[in-house]
Amino acid sequence: MGKRDEEDIIRMAKKLEKMAQKKNGAGALDLLKELKNIPMTLELLQSTRIGMSVNAIRKQSTDEEVTSLAKSLIKSWKKLLDEPGGGDKLSEDKKKEPTTPTVSSSQNSPEPREESSSSSNSSSRSEPSDSAHNTLITTFPHAPSTTDPIRNKCRQMLSSALQAGNDYIAIGADCDELGAQIEECIFQELKNTDTKYKNRVRSRIANLKDLKNPNLRRNVLCGNVPPDRMAKMTAEEMASDELKEMRKNLTKEAIREHQMARTGGTQTDLFTCGKCKKKNCTYTQVQTRSADEPMTTFVFCNECGNRWKFC
Repeated sequence: MGKRDEEDIIRMAKKLEKMAQKKNGAGALDLLKELKNIPMTLELLQSTRIGMSVNAIRKQSTDEEVTSLAKSLIKSWKKLLDEPGGGDKLSEDKKKEPTTPTVSSSQNSPEPREESSSSSNSSSRSEPSDSAHNTLITTFPHAPSTTDPIRNKCRQMLSSALQAGNDYIAIGADCDELGAQIEECIFQELKNTDTKYKNRVRSRIANLKDLKNPNLRRNVLCGNVPPDRMAKMTAEEMASDELKEMRKNLTKEAIREHQMARTGGTQTDLFTCGKCKKKNCTYTQVQTRSADEPMTTFVFCNECGNRWKFC
């Protein structure tokens, strides 16, 4: 793997992400064509996470040529994840040899398929991920099976939520197994499937399916957030970066307004409180916007403690 190739891919990934966020796909086709000419390996795919960026622009773009090329790239990269050889250049020769047994129902080569025929579907799907050095499954024990219909339904819903943004394709994660692990951790903590259990599962599903919060889902798929951690996270911890920043700013503004209204300020009877209708107030003026904009006036009622502001 060339260091230059990795740097180029990271550069293009950032550009594609910005285009997807701004919903402006101008220049996306040229970047995708450039990506097509770069020899991709599994190591490059995992270190740059380019698959997520390409998938994001695929969903946002209205250009059929862009979406078609993006789908083609993702499909070709997915073969690297499914190939037991790990997607190295040396495995390309191996892929060319077994041309006769083209079985569409299996993504693995014939030999590994025979060895895993007696195992479950989830374990056979996890084999390519293990050989590709995906630590998601290997670092956490497999979830034991259950015959409880409620638990099985919750596992299916968690698996579906993990597949919401198609990030699992580029990452190579086994969503069925991962969903089962999260559910198992929730059940082991609560010990039953009552309302508290169901609400816990619902909150995980809602946050994982939130397309405005892709980082949470990606971190879970990549193993940065392990299943036991995901099972216990609070709503504040699962919130998107945008929502966290918004809450932080609102808290800062509330503290600032309170402090400015209570400390200092000018006593006046020019303002009438909207609550107690009295005119015993204190006001402070602050330049919160650009210099050519009027100052913001913060008013505090000394009688009832009501606070308000205006420009």
